Amino acid sequence: MNSPAAEPLGSTPRTRVRRLPEKAATDRAALHAVLDAGLVAHVAVTDNSGPNGAAQPYILPVAYARDGERVLFHGSTGSRLFRALADGAPTCLTVTLLDGLVVARSAFESSMNYRGAMVLGTCRMLPEGEKEAALERITEHLMPGRWPDLRAPKRKELAATVVVALPLTEASVKISTGDPDDDPDDLDSPVWAGVVPLHEAYCDPKPAANLAPGIDVPDYLRRWRR
Repeated sequence: MNSPAAEPLGSTPRTRVRRLPEKAATDRAALHAVLDAGLVAHVAVTDNSGPNGAAQPYILPVAYARDGERVLFHGSTGSRLFRALADGAPTCLTVTLLDGLVVARSAFESSMNYRGAMVLGTCRMLPEGEKEAALERITEHLMPGRWPDLRAPKRKELAATVVVALPLTEASVKISTGDPDDDPDDLDSPVWAGVVPLHEAYCDPKPAANLAPGIDVPDYLRRWRR
């Protein structure tokens, strides 16, 4: 069996981009770039909690981090949905980066510029000996430089946390860029058209109300502002 890194993106019937296939990315570096730039992933899982025991889908927002050819994320041991993921329930993880609103001369042609990744598969629950390193990876993805300042996780905190890894074996990436693709008949319309860029940014840190006097904002928090 090929390693995940050898599998081309969108190469399976489930991940092949059929709608606007020209927007599909096939370079695995594109997958890494989207996952590394995002902060929140949405993870789907289904259980039998619907009416009369019917399958009910749920989507969970999670903090995550890419670790080589896998994605790490965590939740509570008290969550039945995370227990299902840890037990190998099939899942779909998505990350979407919104880069701009594409403002066309018609509502039909108006759209968005985006970078989106989808990963299909089953998760593996990490054993106790791997949890802390995985949580450090997630923390450093969200808040670079923060982990060395933090109190180490307590044993009971680790016991209350499920950490899972989803391999990047079956995935696809779709990227949309550029100006509106207006109908030629609309090009003479006296209506503005173009792109409104959107950017996600860290803002100025705000101290907690109970922060002890004399504790300054760490340098790495200031660097996040760039």
